[in-house]
Amino acid sequence: QVQLVESGGGLVQAGGSLRLSCAASGRTFSSYAMGWFRQAPGKERKFVAAINWSGSTYYADSMKGRFTISRDNAKNTVYLQMNSLKPEDTAVYYCAAGSTIILFTTKSNPDYWGQGTQVTVSS
Repeated sequence: QVQLVESGGGLVQAGGSLRLSCAASGRTFSSYAMGWFRQAPGKERKFVAAINWSGSTYYADSMKGRFTISRDNAKNTVYLQMNSLKPEDTAVYYCAAGSTIILFTTKSNPDYWGQGTQVTVSS
């Protein structure tokens, strides 16, 4: 069982930056692929970024160059650095953990979810 707790969301102006953090419980954190999804009001939850156990990263096309995912296995934490934020980035951001990267990039169905953190970008 893995429990995930996100933090770092908030209100930011367009062009600004935020860093989301996701603290995970469990001794096997380093073996999991970790990632982020987001859900805007009235829309489906969508893949944002993922990182596998070895540090390889994967991004949705619209996030490439603006968002950076990283992980610190010693701290059981995954991060999402978001730069050049746009109003359309406004959403609830969810941290997730999964046994393989495919659960993020193809199936959008990881094994564990956090409760989500709100990110609001004002114009």
